[in-house]
Amino acid sequence: MNVTEAVTSRRSVREFLDQPVDLETIRRVMDTARWAPSGCNYQPWEAAVLTGQPLADLQAKITTTPPQQAEYDWTAPGEEEAYKQRLNAVSKGMFGSMNIARDDGEGRMKAMMRNATSFDAPVVLFAYFPRLMKEAQWSDTGMWLQTIAMLLREEGLDCCFQEYMALYANVIREHLGLDHDRYMLFCGMAIGYRDPDAPLNNYERERVALDDQITFLGWE
Repeated sequence: MNVTEAVTSRRSVREFLDQPVDLETIRRVMDTARWAPSGCNYQPWEAAVLTGQPLADLQAKITTTPPQQAEYDWTAPGEEEAYKQRLNAVSKGMFGSMNIARDDGEGRMKAMMRNATSFDAPVVLFAYFPRLMKEAQWSDTGMWLQTIAMLLREEGLDCCFQEYMALYANVIREHLGLDHDRYMLFCGMAIGYRDPDAPLNNYERERVALDDQITFLGWE
């Protein structure tokens, strides 16, 4: 798989096959991802990758603990109409693929709560970094996570980024033995083999037209 194929075939997968992921595959991905770029070569990212009983034990805690106020806000862009429309479009596709009506609040909530168990993915990565890291290092961590996503595609794997896990930062830090005062829990990443037949993995997604986002200067 070349880079273009990895980029265009990547999507947020929310239905995984009941198939374990080999440790050596995960180690290979994580080892290669160390070469992701970072300003000043700080390499600010850290992570724990869980499967099996340690993951099940953590998910049992998450599903029995009320969510907390997230320590950062990922919803702010929704206050501007253009971004709100993009959110509404992906929500329509996602819930439509599950035949959940717009006015079915209970059905939507039940579907969203599957985030708590990372859609039953066999592997979940939890990304975190020291709180002294600022906006530039958050960006670096994003580049590292994207690198992981591309390498997973090369291995025939898929993932789903989960900022949702910030709602359970205290539970996750406690389970991983992290210092609450030192570490910011950034996100989770569900990892596994995609169910190719699941409608939830196949609804149409939209992307903004190139010329609506990018300006090219200096060419005739």
